[in-house]
Amino acid sequence: MQKQIKTIARVGICAAILIGGQLVLSGIAGIEIVTVLMLCFCFSYSIKDGVLIATTFSLLRCFIFGFFVNVVVLYLIYYTLFAIFFGWLGKKFSDKISFPRFLCVLFSAIIFTIFFTLLDNVLTPLMFGFNLNAAKTYFLASLYSLVPQIICTAVTVSALFIPLTKVIAKIKF
Repeated sequence: MQKQIKTIARVGICAAILIGGQLVLSGIAGIEIVTVLMLCFCFSYSIKDGVLIATTFSLLRCFIFGFFVNVVVLYLIYYTLFAIFFGWLGKKFSDKISFPRFLCVLFSAIIFTIFFTLLDNVLTPLMFGFNLNAAKTYFLASLYSLVPQIICTAVTVSALFIPLTKVIAKIKF
């Protein structure tokens, strides 16, 4: 029972941090801190905890930003896959982060950032029944925020991944 209580507390705290991080930077297109925070949580905890954190965050954020079915589906698919991958990577790299392993984490985070936009570019037009021209326009419009997102992911993961995972390892409960 105590283990379940700790898991619920951990998931709640991590989801609250993610929502706060998203809310603080929500007014700036392409600039976010959720990727590095989620990455650190999933990498430091288990796949199961990562999926619970991802699902909790994906659903609770709707109370602030609204319940848009395409966004809910996008977040549930994307962050679940994200949590599984980085939870697995954290288990695989659990002994120590060398420079080549850090580059693997960084490259993977950038690939996931691109995947988020591409997944949105498929899901949203399908869910709303866009015609081909509207889908192309939606895709092209997304590229303007993709470039800052990639840069943001590269900078935040480079600057924060190692210190945050060290802090999480020290306070892990």
